[in-house]
Amino acid sequence: MDRRHFNTAKLTAAATGLTACAALLLAGCGKPATPEPVSVSVLPPAVATRVPAPEPVRELVWPLTGVPTDKVAKRPALSIKIENSPSARPQIGIDQADIVYEEVVEGGITRFIAVFQSKNPKQVAPVRSVRPMDANIVAPLGGLLAYSGGQRAFLGLAPAAGLQVISMDRGDAGFSRMPGRAAPHNVLGDTTAFWKQAKGDHKKLPDPAFEYASSAEESTAATAGSPIDELSVQMSQGFNPRWKWDEGKFLRSEGSTPATVADGTRLSAANVVVLKVKLETTKYRDPAGTAVPETIVIGSGKGLVISAGKAIEVEWKKKDTASPVILTANGEDVELAPGNTWVELMPNSQSWSKN
Repeated sequence: MDRRHFNTAKLTAAATGLTACAALLLAGCGKPATPEPVSVSVLPPAVATRVPAPEPVRELVWPLTGVPTDKVAKRPALSIKIENSPSARPQIGIDQADIVYEEVVEGGITRFIAVFQSKNPKQVAPVRSVRPMDANIVAPLGGLLAYSGGQRAFLGLAPAAGLQVISMDRGDAGFSRMPGRAAPHNVLGDTTAFWKQAKGDHKKLPDPAFEYASSAEESTAATAGSPIDELSVQMSQGFNPRWKWDEGKFLRSEGSTPATVADGTRLSAANVVVLKVKLETTKYRDPAGTAVPETIVIGSGKGLVISAGKAIEVEWKKKDTASPVILTANGEDVELAPGNTWVELMPNSQSWSKN
């Protein structure tokens, strides 16, 4: 074989091998493949949500006593004029009143305005006549004012103050005469019949007459007052109600005689509020010729509150006929103990004593 031909073929084969190797090397050293993009979800930053605090649960209470209840009877305040002369005792039904106001009338005797809402005694007696201050006393409660008789000059005061009148003289339902008692001390009032006559806005529940604590122990007198065993209130020369603390309530006496209703139940109160008030003589006279006084309850003055076996001196004010009486002690609102309240409208000329 030609030596030159052999070398050429050999070189050609070698070149071919090198070319193949170079191709492989180039393939191994090339750029890596671009990866497929990955979809990533980005969440917005978390925002704190403010959850409102729950409304405080308000305990359902009777508006004129502050006593807790499961259900409030949908009836208005029913104010009834009640006699308190010795001939009128014992009265009927006033032990079930939410509030009783005691006022001085002709000759220094006292009369009551008994206000009912949480309880229905069915019968109340003896019902007597209206006086010039009655509308100013109970107008803030609204509802009904029941009475038997009254001087013509006084008859328009209650309607003018926004009260609905229930009157025996007008022939309204619910009045009768009791056997065994002489007139005029024998007028019996039917509270159910009175309530049935309520019309329009006079059917509404009353606003509270006072502020009430959650318990007797939290009342203003209990937390800031001084212990009291007995309170004596001189309303006039011949009328001197007394209140003695006994087993969680104040028991009433007329002077030294225990005060009861006809069924023997002792009159008692969770609170007694004494307001020192002006007593003015009007130009009007009763049938016996005695001047008719008027208790002035619009204004301000000093007073005393007893609750939970303790007493605290207070200040009171009443802006106008429609406004309630506001009680304060040391500049703070006074809260009464839950329960019934007696309000003694004591003339400025008289005094109280306590021990």
